[in-house]
Amino acid sequence: MLKFINKNRYSYPNLSLKLYFCMKIINIMRKVVLLTCFLVFIACKEGKKEIENKGEAKIAYASFGEKINDDDVISKEEMAKRFQKLKSGDTIAVKFASKIKEVCKTKGCWMKLDLGDEKESMIRFTDYGFFMPLDADNKEVIVDGRAYITEISVEELQHFAKDAGKTEEEIAEITNPEFTYAFEADGVLMKK
Repeated sequence: MLKFINKNRYSYPNLSLKLYFCMKIINIMRKVVLLTCFLVFIACKEGKKEIENKGEAKIAYASFGEKINDDDVISKEEMAKRFQKLKSGDTIAVKFASKIKEVCKTKGCWMKLDLGDEKESMIRFTDYGFFMPLDADNKEVIVDGRAYITEISVEELQHFAKDAGKTEEEIAEITNPEFTYAFEADGVLMKK
């Protein structure tokens, strides 16, 4: 039946006008269905991108000291390895992430960060230019600054113990200086 259709628009020798319009409507409907399928496919693809982008959401941080970012951050384990390679007098610029073990309970002027394997780093802030919240224990942080090895005198250790809220008996037990993994932070990011 279709072989008799002449491509000339006005010449239909064996087809009625009704059949011609039906065929035109079918062709139009076919195009609409194909276009709809194409649009649905594109919309689904865009929806997938939105879901993927939601998975890469930025982490919210509270910032202290200089403005820093969370790029090029090393882990606490990598930082512990770098501390072990340092000698007294060496200093390295570094940015690392860890969890706060303890914060000065007097005014937040120092904190201790976990380095894993029962090790910790004593963090002080450049020129006492900023302080951490007193309730920041166990918060995740990123610190940016300089790492070095230092000897902490008995007097300083006793001062830190007093700031941490230790008892007089615990403070009196401190009789030897300690070599510590020290860090002077220019800026800190703390997860909210």
